[in-house]
Parts: sequence; C-alpha cells; structure tokens
Amino acid sequence: MNIFMFISQEWLLITVLFALIAGLVIITRKNNGLPIAASELVALMNQDRAVLIDVRSPNDFNQGHIHGAINIPHNKFSGRLSELEKFKSKTIVVADQMGQHAGAIGALLSKQDYQVRRLSGGIANWRQSNLPLVSGNKD
Repeated sequence: MNIFMFISQEWLLITVLFALIAGLVIITRKNNGLPIAASELVALMNQDRAVLIDVRSPNDFNQGHIHGAINIPHNKFSGRLSELEKFKSKTIVVADQMGQHAGAIGALLSKQDYQVRRLSGGIANWRQSNLPLVSGNKD
C-alpha cells in the first residue's frame, strides 16, 4: 500500500497519533523539569529563589562548577534526597554535563513534589557560553 494513499485515507487517525505523541512529549518534559536558560538561572539564584544541584561526579564537579552549586552525584541521588528537604520552597535546578541524567533526576524530584527545572544544555552549554566556573570542592 502506498504511504501517501494511507495518509490521505486515514488522516484523522494520523492526526490523533501525532496529537498523542505531542501530548506525551509535553507531559514527560514537564515532569522531568522544564529547561531553564543560564541567564534565568543566574537571576533566580541571585534572588535566592533557586538551588542548583550538580549531578556530575565529584571529580567533574571539582574540575569546574557553577558557583553555589551543590554536588549530589546522579548515582547516589536517591540516597541523598533528604538533603534537599530544606529547599522545598525553592526551585531546584538540576545540572549535569549535557543533559543525560537531568531528566531522570528531575522526574524523581517531581514525584517528591519539588518544583524542578533543568539547566538547558548542562555545564557544557554553560562553558560554551563562556560563563564562569569555579574549581575545587568549595563554592
């Protein structure tokens, strides 16, 4: 069967399929934390309305991180979730290297009723934008 003939005959079915896919993407994205631009993160942190959680390894964190970030490695995150209780009233921004772990951490935090955002592009994008990083394990 010709694909164009199928689409022309089943346009309603195709439309519903694409609407369902779009809805799933929107819901998943919201539950994992919407992306936040670096400039918006800086503004929220300066107003003390956000906390940045860097989920990279301690070694990567010590090589360069955003000032004020708290390092909780993604592979130890569920065991250290209680450390974030005191920040329940603030937006939690999750940062990783390039976005590979932030979604899963965001979903976990959303289930615990945190307001979650993900740093768009992660630390790699922050670096590429020539924004400052601090080295070492201190903020």
